[in-house]
Amino acid sequence: MKRLQKLLKRFELHSLGKWILLASLIGVVAGLGAIAFDVLGQFVVRYSVTEFAGYQPLDAAGEHNRFEHRSDFFSPWMIVAVMAVGGLLSGTLVYAFAPEAEGAGTDAAIDAFHNKRGKIRARIPFIKTLASAITLGTGGSGGREGPIALIGAGFGSWLATRLKLSNRERRVLLAAGMGAGIGAIFRAPLAGAVFAGEILYSDADLEADVIVPAATASVIAYSVYVQSLPVESRFIPLFGADLEHTFVSPLQLPAYVALAVVLFVVGAIYVKTLFASQAAFGRLPIIPHVRPAIGAALAGTLGVGLYLWFGRDPNLLGSLGTGYGVLQIALTAADQLGIACVLLVAMAKICTTALTIGSGGSGGVFGPSMVIGGCTGAAVGLSLQQVWPNLFTEPEAFAVVGMAGFFSGIARAPISTIIMVRALTGDYGLLLPTMLVSTLTFMFSQHFRLYHNQPATRMESMAHRGDFIVDVLEGLIVGDLYQKERKLILIPEGMTLDSIVHRLAYTNQDYFPVVDANQKMVGIFSDDDVRAYLYDDTLWNLAVARDIMVDNFLFLTPEDDLNTALRRFTSHNLDELPVLDPERPGVFLGMLRRKETIAAYNQRLMELKQSSED
Repeated sequence: MKRLQKLLKRFELHSLGKWILLASLIGVVAGLGAIAFDVLGQFVVRYSVTEFAGYQPLDAAGEHNRFEHRSDFFSPWMIVAVMAVGGLLSGTLVYAFAPEAEGAGTDAAIDAFHNKRGKIRARIPFIKTLASAITLGTGGSGGREGPIALIGAGFGSWLATRLKLSNRERRVLLAAGMGAGIGAIFRAPLAGAVFAGEILYSDADLEADVIVPAATASVIAYSVYVQSLPVESRFIPLFGADLEHTFVSPLQLPAYVALAVVLFVVGAIYVKTLFASQAAFGRLPIIPHVRPAIGAALAGTLGVGLYLWFGRDPNLLGSLGTGYGVLQIALTAADQLGIACVLLVAMAKICTTALTIGSGGSGGVFGPSMVIGGCTGAAVGLSLQQVWPNLFTEPEAFAVVGMAGFFSGIARAPISTIIMVRALTGDYGLLLPTMLVSTLTFMFSQHFRLYHNQPATRMESMAHRGDFIVDVLEGLIVGDLYQKERKLILIPEGMTLDSIVHRLAYTNQDYFPVVDANQKMVGIFSDDDVRAYLYDDTLWNLAVARDIMVDNFLFLTPEDDLNTALRRFTSHNLDELPVLDPERPGVFLGMLRRKETIAAYNQRLMELKQSSED
C-alpha cells in the first residue's frame, strides 16, 4: 500500500490515469472473487443436493459445470432437508459475523455508497461469498449478482480506505467494484460498467463519474474470470450462442405493449411479496440465525410440492436454485414447457425467492428476476401464438424481451438491463421491442422498486448533499435577491459619534455603510461597534464615523452568485454584506442578508424537488 501511495503521488495521477490504475486492481480481485464464488457454489451443489438428494440442477447453455456428477437415485423431500440445513448454516454465519450481509448484496452496496461514505467492513465480502454459496448451492432461490457485486464493492472500499482516499473517491471505487463483479459473473463488461452508474438511483439519473473506472474494472474482471473456463466456453453468452430471434413486423408492437403491462403487474407482485416476506420474518419471535432455515425449508417444500403435484415435471424444480436451466428452455424451446409450466415456474419463483431472501438468506435478486421475467414473457408469447400463429411465430422472443423489461422496471435500470440481456443471450435482433418494453415498465413502475436503498436522484443522496448545495447556490445571483427598495441609513464619514448614537436609537438597522462626500462607500460598522463607545461619553463629540468603521470590508456585486456570497458570510461570521456597483467603484446599491441567502436556497431546493417529483 505504501508503494502504491508513492506511485500515485509520484506520477500525480489525479484523474484518468489514477482511476485506471486503481480500477485495474479492483478488476483483478473481482475476477478472482467471481472464480472463487463460482467454484465454491458448484462445490456446494455437488456435495449437498446432488450427493444427498440425487438432484443435479439444470444449467444454462453457456455455463461450465466444474463438478459434473450424475446420481442413480432421486429423493425429492431430501432437497427440503438439505435446503433447511443450508439455510441454518448461512443464517448462523451471517448473523454471527456480519449481519449486513443478509439478503441481497447489491442493495447493501447501494446503501454504503449513499449513506455510509462508501465504507464496507472488510469481512463482509468474505462472509457474503461463503453464505451465498451455501444458500444457492443447497437450492435456495437467489441470484449470483448480489454476492459478487458486494465482493467487488467491498474490495474497492477497502482499497480506498487503505490508500487514505477521500469519501468521494471511496464511493467511486466501491461502484467500480460492484460493476466489475457484475461484468465478470455474467460475462458482460459493458453492462457491468453501465449498471454501476445506473443502479444507484431509482429515477432517470446516472452517476457519471463511476462509468470510466467501472468500465476498466469490469473489462479486467471479465478477462480474469473467463480464464477459468474452457477455451470453447469463454466467449459464449451465458444462455448460448444460438438465440437469433427477429422483430418481424410493427404489427407486433401492440403485443409488446401488452407484455409491458403484464410485466408491470407481475413485477409489483414480486416486489410486494418480497418486502412482505421480509416484514413477516422480521416479526418472528426467534433469533434471526434460524429464520433463513425456516425460509429455505418453506421454499423447498413449495418447489418440491409443485414438482410432485404436477406430474413430476423436472422443469418445475426451476423455482429452486438459480433457475437458469428452465429459463434456457423458455428462451430456446418454449413450446416444450407450455403455458401452464412457465406460469407456474414464474409464480413459484416469486414465492421461493421471497422466502429465501426475505427470511435473511444470502443471495441476489437479479437472477430470479430474469427467470420470472423470461417465463412470464414466454407465457405471453405462447398465448399469442395460439391466437395468431402466423404473426407470432417465435414465442421465445417474448421471453428474451420479458427478461429485460421485467428487471428494468423493478430495478429502475433500463439501459444497463437492455445491454445485459443482449450480452446474456447474444440476441441483437430484438433491440427495438426490448427498448419499448423496458421504457414502458420503467415508466409504469415509478412507485415501487426492488432496491429500497436507491434514492430517486442525486439531489436526495447523502453522497451529493454538499455538491448539490453548491450547484443550487451557483444558479442564483445576488442581483436577483438583495432588496433594492429597502431604505437604509448611510453615514457620512465625518458624522460624530454623538449623532450616530442618536440616529441608531430610531432604527432597527444593524449594519451602517459609511460614505464620503461623493457618496462613495469607504467603510462599514455595526451597532455592536458603536456599543463599545457608549460608556465613554467624553468621546462622543471627538470620534467620528471614520474612527469606528472598518475600511477593509467584504462586499458583493450583483453578478456574484450566492455560493460566493455564502462563503463571504461564513468566512467572517457576518449577517449582512454591502452590494456595490461593479461599473462604478464604491457606489453603494444595497445590502444582502445571510437569512435571505438561506431562504433563497431552501426555496430553490423545494422547487427542484417538486419538479423532479412531477
